[in-house]
Amino acid sequence: MTRPEPEDDPLVTQTRLRRDRRDRWLRDGDMSVGRRLAQIGVLGWIFVVPTLAGLFLGRWLDARFASGIFWSAPLMFLGVCLGGWTAWKWMNAE
Repeated sequence: MTRPEPEDDPLVTQTRLRRDRRDRWLRDGDMSVGRRLAQIGVLGWIFVVPTLAGLFLGRWLDARFASGIFWSAPLMFLGVCLGGWTAWKWMNAE
């Protein structure tokens, strides 16, 4: 059985990430209320923009092809999924 290299070991990677975050927190301190509110606002826009873009594209396609809500619902759902995935990635990067 071979041991993974320290750079490839997920435990080592997560430990380093945790240490770096703690060092940054000790150096910079807690975020201000304004900065936290700004992050919440950005997170909202990251989620809302793809959802609305999917809805508007779906409505345009439905109007163009006279197809009811055939395109609106799936494209809005796709926008919700894309927005949720992007928000999740952004939250984990911070």
